[in-house]
Amino acid sequence: MVKLTKIYTRTGDDGTTGLVDGSRCPKHSARIAAIGAVDEANSAIGLAVCAIDGAIDGEAHRALLTRIQNDLFDLGADLATPSDGGDFAPSEMVLRIVPAQPQWIEAQIDALNERLDPLTSFVLPGGSEAAARVHVARATTRAAERAMTALAGETPTNPAALAYINRLSDLLFVLARVLNDNGSADVKWIPGANR
Repeated sequence: MVKLTKIYTRTGDDGTTGLVDGSRCPKHSARIAAIGAVDEANSAIGLAVCAIDGAIDGEAHRALLTRIQNDLFDLGADLATPSDGGDFAPSEMVLRIVPAQPQWIEAQIDALNERLDPLTSFVLPGGSEAAARVHVARATTRAAERAMTALAGETPTNPAALAYINRLSDLLFVLARVLNDNGSADVKWIPGANR
């Protein structure tokens, strides 16, 4: 269990931050950018949770998103733990995303998608407030994925973590459609409508 008694440490005043292995890393590095982007996605999901209360199956959707928020903290810890040799096995002292986590996301996508008619057009981010907030979380998650793939271009990055963030944006897209009355309230894109 984490216990924080003091929030500021002054150790980051030199422009670095501590990683799980005790090393220090510049705050402008690709690693910290990826960790920060995951935190932004988590915050966007938290905002979406606040709008779900009145939705049909709101409690189930809240539980789904809250579980994901916890996973995103795990993901941040994974990203904050460098791996020299590309070993991403979890241990008692090393928290890693494991393949079962993106597989769970896939199962949630499949279950939610069963409610929806196939897409006949791209949809615009909007509809209900809950769906619009989930679309913001989806777009923020895509930004986190871009930051994580940039990190992966520089240093070994857990493949399960990359799969997780990729599947998560897909899940959020499907959930936004579910929150738009199972897709019937989706706002459809009309190509070239304003020419």
